[in-house]
This record gives sequence, C-alpha cells and structure tokens, in this order.
Amino acid sequence: MPRNAYDILWAEAVSTLARIDRLHRDFFHPDPAGWEPPVDVLETRDELIIIAALPGVHASEVEIAMHDGSLAIVGVRRLPACLQRARVHRLELPHGRFERRVPIPPGRYELTRRDLEDGLLMLTLRRHV
Repeated sequence: MPRNAYDILWAEAVSTLARIDRLHRDFFHPDPAGWEPPVDVLETRDELIIIAALPGVHASEVEIAMHDGSLAIVGVRRLPACLQRARVHRLELPHGRFERRVPIPPGRYELTRRDLEDGLLMLTLRRHV
C-alpha cells in the first residue's frame, strides 16, 4: 500500500525524536561506568609511578583507592557551567563519571605523592619491603 506524505513525515519525526532522546540520555545521564582515562605506569627500584590524563578535572573530584592488587582512580569531569547552554558542534572530550583500575605488581605500597597539574594526575606509590 503506498504511503502518503503525512505518514512519511510522521515516521521521520518519530525517528528524529528517538535520536534526540538517545543523545539527551547520553549527554545528561551518562553510563554509570563512564569513561576510562589513559594511564602510564612506570616502575623504579623503590616506587611505582602512575600518570593519568585528566584534562579539566579538579583535584577535589578525584578519589584514589588501592584494593586487591589494583589501584582505582575514580572521579567526575564536569562540563563547565558556561558551556551547558552552548550549541555543540563537536564533543570529543569525555565528560561525566570516570573510573580506571590499574593492576599493580604484588607488594605493599603507600601513596606518597598525589599531584594534579596541567591535566595530569601523578601518583607515586612507595614500595615497602
């Protein structure tokens, strides 16, 4: 049965609304798992150094925990308030909740340094013998 112009336009409108709803959910209610920041893990004789790329993240928004042979970096990168009403042309930097679990070599460690500067979180873990 041939479809009339009204049915075609209605189907396109419903499809567009579904896409808008998906974008809204993804943008304002991101997946609880969030995104994972890239990390570098370096080891010296006495220390483990972990560097995570966290552009635009405030130090107060980051939590660090060690548990069961891994180090967890958890936090939030918020979209700046001044941009929340802006029209988006491209949005490549992740935002929302992030979590990164990094396996660490066996041993006992103490977090001796935690600096977040210029978008890089640097953690130093001293190995206890």
